[in-house]
Amino acid sequence: MKTDSPFFLIAGPCAVEDESTAFAIAEHTKSVCERLNIDLIFKGSYRKANRSKLSSFTGIGDEKALKILAKIGADFELETITDVHESHEPEMVANFVSHLQIPAFLCRQTDLLLSAGKTGCTINLKKGQFISPESISFGLEKIRSTGNEKVWLCERGTTFGYSDLVVDATSIVRMKAHGQPVVMDCTHAVQKPNTTSGVTGGDPRMIETLALHAIATGADGLFMEVHPDPKSAQSDPMTMLQMDLLEDILVKCIQVKTALQ
Repeated sequence: MKTDSPFFLIAGPCAVEDESTAFAIAEHTKSVCERLNIDLIFKGSYRKANRSKLSSFTGIGDEKALKILAKIGADFELETITDVHESHEPEMVANFVSHLQIPAFLCRQTDLLLSAGKTGCTINLKKGQFISPESISFGLEKIRSTGNEKVWLCERGTTFGYSDLVVDATSIVRMKAHGQPVVMDCTHAVQKPNTTSGVTGGDPRMIETLALHAIATGADGLFMEVHPDPKSAQSDPMTMLQMDLLEDILVKCIQVKTALQ
């Protein structure tokens, strides 16, 4: 990645829904990031394995989705990242993407962490909603035990009651004490989980607030799921950022970063 990028951005749809939507998002986010000199890693889940309802969208098929991610990486010359959920996945998935992501609910799954670490890919390790900034060190230790030091630690909020998340203003500073780059997941942190409908709610108006807070407290990267029409998205429609709002938020984040230098 570029050494003069103010921070890096992991962005893309929650899930790979189809090739045309994924390509439109990749084209837009790359254009924005090139204008702002921001390193971009394109994100898309090839499969959703932790939905609340049995009937929820889980993907378009593993091979089809992974091939779309690989094509985006090649055609747009972008680094790419996707989630892995079980210990047999990382070795296979690493053939299609640049980096691997560990979902927050799985940040303590030993076999998964070891398998991901052994690929040699950079691992974006999301901090579970149920653990402290200090406790993510145990997941980090598991990955490092494979000889892989390429780990990002990702904040995504902490469970508050049954149906809300809060972001601790001290969390990024405390996570940076582990000596790894820290990412703020600005979209999953606005979730309203455990709704009676079985579809996670959210408040995307707060995405900008969390992004600015993260940069002000030293985050090395931002994570934002974006979509041209979030309400029509197959997964996480209430938390993704409207794609055309991305650039303005990033400009403000760069201004904060510059002001602190």
